[in-house]
Amino acid sequence: MRLARTLGVLLVSGLALVAGAGPALAHNILVDSSPKKDAQVETSPTELKLIFDQQVQAAESVNTVTLTGPGGTRWQTGTPTVENTTVTVPSGPLGPAGEYTIAFRILSADGHPVGDKLSFRLTKEGPGKPVSSSAEPSSASTTATQASGREAPQDDGVPVWPWFVGAAVLLAGGVVVALRLGRSPDSRN
Repeated sequence: MRLARTLGVLLVSGLALVAGAGPALAHNILVDSSPKKDAQVETSPTELKLIFDQQVQAAESVNTVTLTGPGGTRWQTGTPTVENTTVTVPSGPLGPAGEYTIAFRILSADGHPVGDKLSFRLTKEGPGKPVSSSAEPSSASTTATQASGREAPQDDGVPVWPWFVGAAVLLAGGVVVALRLGRSPDSRN
């Protein structure tokens, strides 16, 4: 009987911990884009569209989208607009045929910034001119690096360690309660 109570308390404690941690660990995930990841397009897109699994928070200071082309050249993009789960950015005409990379950083539904990148290939040369080369140090290239989420990750959210401390305290408390409730009336004296 004592073992069953202990296991029951541990199970309930574990379930409460997992249920409470779920929302804190849920970040937006890119589910679709235009152009699509690894797509081959003949003409320059007039806009870049990123679609996520959850609502994106409108935050001009966090939401950024950059476009880098062959040779590390940067290409013109406008200000991102957010509508529910979709982030749209106007794009200027592209130039040489080759691989272009869209790097983004958005404010997730849970308040955490999320960044990643995807690429597509332009198959025919366009009339556009690059804004700059990534070899030149600029705030734009810094933004692209941060937006990629690769080299300079920034997470302004809650750290994970308080969840582990809370789990340990909850588990220890559950064990103490289970042991006290599991004692026979004769052993309490």
